[in-house]
Amino acid sequence: MQVVIVLMTTCAAGLLAAKLQSDRIRDSYKDRMLSVAESVARLPTVIEAFDSVDPPATIQPLAELIRKASNVTYVVVTDHNGVRYAHPDPKRIGERVSTDPTSALSGEVFVGTETGTLGTSLRAKVPVRAADGRIIGMASVGILESQLSADLAEDLPELIGWLAAAALVGVLGAALITQHVRRRTFRLEPAEIAQLLETRDAMLHGIREGVVALDDQEKLALVNDEALRLLGLAENPSGRPAAEVLDDGLLDLARDDDDVADRLVLAGERVLVANRMTAKTDGRAVGVVLTLRDRTELHDALRELDGQRTVTEVLRAQAHEFSNHLHVIGGLLELDRGTDAVAYIERVGGAGSLTADIIDGANADPALAALLLAKSSTAHERGVELRLDPGSSVDIRAGDDALTVLGNLVDNAVDAVETGGTVRVLVRSSVSGVRVVVDDDGPGVAESQRGRIFDLGVSSKDVQGAHGRGIGLALVSRVVTRRSGRVAISDSELGGASFDVWLPETGNR
Repeated sequence: MQVVIVLMTTCAAGLLAAKLQSDRIRDSYKDRMLSVAESVARLPTVIEAFDSVDPPATIQPLAELIRKASNVTYVVVTDHNGVRYAHPDPKRIGERVSTDPTSALSGEVFVGTETGTLGTSLRAKVPVRAADGRIIGMASVGILESQLSADLAEDLPELIGWLAAAALVGVLGAALITQHVRRRTFRLEPAEIAQLLETRDAMLHGIREGVVALDDQEKLALVNDEALRLLGLAENPSGRPAAEVLDDGLLDLARDDDDVADRLVLAGERVLVANRMTAKTDGRAVGVVLTLRDRTELHDALRELDGQRTVTEVLRAQAHEFSNHLHVIGGLLELDRGTDAVAYIERVGGAGSLTADIIDGANADPALAALLLAKSSTAHERGVELRLDPGSSVDIRAGDDALTVLGNLVDNAVDAVETGGTVRVLVRSSVSGVRVVVDDDGPGVAESQRGRIFDLGVSSKDVQGAHGRGIGLALVSRVVTRRSGRVAISDSELGGASFDVWLPETGNR
């Protein structure tokens, strides 16, 4: 294909060059003939000869001399009637010219191609004027078209030689480029390359793991379908700068100098497990590849499993405790101490009041009640008292965002306090929004940490654990930001930390 293009281009250039050379030759002869004709028409000897007895005797030899000197085909001079006074063929002298002399005899200059007694020629006709300005004749100078063609033919060999050399260089260059391209493409044909690309795209977009590739300019080279879903992107951002698309956590990971495995990052409100690998070609780094796995669903499943285990343990403990209660009551009855048995029953009968208070307080939202029940059981097992603030009110369902915020804040508070500690929860849900306040009597959050505590990976805890472990507070921050709400950290009345979150109603929970 390249050779055909080179040859076609060379042929087109050759034809154009030949046309330009032909026009140049023709223009050159036009100028020469017009100059010769005007010179003949202005020669005093020629003008004076018109008044002599035998004008041809003077004009014919002079015209022939000028014809030979100027290398033209003919120089013809006529009177005002178009009768020849000079002609290359003396036998034609005295005859009227074969072409129309009207334009020149009317005072105009004519340059063009006409067919006369000598053949088709390019000619120039100029009027001959007397001293007083009268037109007394015409001077016509011409050259045969065959002579023009012969001059062009003389130039063509050199032109063809240059074109042949250009074609040879073009063909050799095309061959070298073809070999270079084939080496770079592993000697694959275009159809094979297209098939490989289609196969690669189908594979990358079909796998259930997010793949994000960045080139050495930090632009997105590839984002597969799973990565679009995990990153919450509506359209493929390939070609855009990574800084415009990726969250700070992923961008920092991509800019890391070393390869990284299984790092937790946040993409919006989704928890991802990310891996970073440097892409290399021939030992040269050409970009970065990030693989993403969704940990949010796994995290939720583990939390649900943990909740089920907690409920099971609580039920087992309650069953064991209930069995002990029955033994005590049975023993008191056998000792005929009925009054003591009744008092004992009344004393232990209020053990479930805390759980009942929590459920009743959130009676308008079963999901909230279930969450608080699970958290209450977990806290009880860890020796922590979970109390529902009397000011709590749930007029409408709190929504999934409120459950996410409440669950993470309660988990952090329970982690923060020691055995025997207290966590207090306030939930208010209305048409204007949801307010969640969680207080504890733990060590609190230092002032220096409050500005950064919601960043992913930032923690105020020591090795024993306190607020900020993992990604819980980062998720809270993302939810609050999306809902255009607010979150505040302060010292709690209980002595620890107080987290106050407001989520305005958006109409989409």
